[in-house]
Amino acid sequence: MPQPSISAHSNRPALEIRSRHNARWKDFRQRLLHPAHAKDGRIAVEGVHLAQEALRSGLRLEALFLRKDTAALQQTFPANEIYIVAKDIFNQGCATEAPQGVAALLQKPTTSLDQALRKANPLLVILDGIQDPGNLGTILRSAEAFGASGLLLLPGTVSPWNQKAMRASAGSVFRVPLIQIDDVTTLSQLRARKIPIYAAVAHGGPDILDVADASLDGSAALLIGNEGAGISAAALAYAEKKIQISCVGPVESLNAGVATSILLYAAAQQR
Repeated sequence: MPQPSISAHSNRPALEIRSRHNARWKDFRQRLLHPAHAKDGRIAVEGVHLAQEALRSGLRLEALFLRKDTAALQQTFPANEIYIVAKDIFNQGCATEAPQGVAALLQKPTTSLDQALRKANPLLVILDGIQDPGNLGTILRSAEAFGASGLLLLPGTVSPWNQKAMRASAGSVFRVPLIQIDDVTTLSQLRARKIPIYAAVAHGGPDILDVADASLDGSAALLIGNEGAGISAAALAYAEKKIQISCVGPVESLNAGVATSILLYAAAQQR
């Protein structure tokens, strides 16, 4: 039987959750552990900072879950529904080793490719099979810092709503336009709009531009590949140019998050 909604601004007390089998809590747990499976767009966030960043980004908390010892925070986080969760159930149900006692459900922001391309001289990042959530979070943070128009997520890329990715993004995940691409052929739309795709590669060659020589002051898309396998042949076929970051030391390659950040910084400097 569904539980009634509780307004954060009403005088009615929040509902208590005393069992891990509570339907609302089980739903939260499912979304926390398997964010990519949420077809209705609702995602789970955990921690004070992420909840604050969601609100700062203009998102509404549909449900707020507070551990019993943090119940006083219900006045800090306005939400449609508020639940006070028993301490042991809350701690066992969260993803971090030391939960802060604050978690929430919210509707994730959505953006279409058309919306991302409406900006003048869009700067896009295409992620092809990025699997490390820490790398994705770093890329999100740098994308916001250096003015990227959006991230295009190709199949095989970790969900940006993964808890580690969200924490690493420091809240940028709520503000950077994210476009899930189900088929690599969608990249043909960039070619149709005359947006050059620069494929980031680790090793040099006669046909590869150094980032210092690339023209990134106009419309551009940076294609970043999987941490181990690199860019897939299917995605690479849409790249007009290959680009590299020259390194002084004898390293084989840069971390995907670091490399993308350097490329975005270079683009921002040119712009």
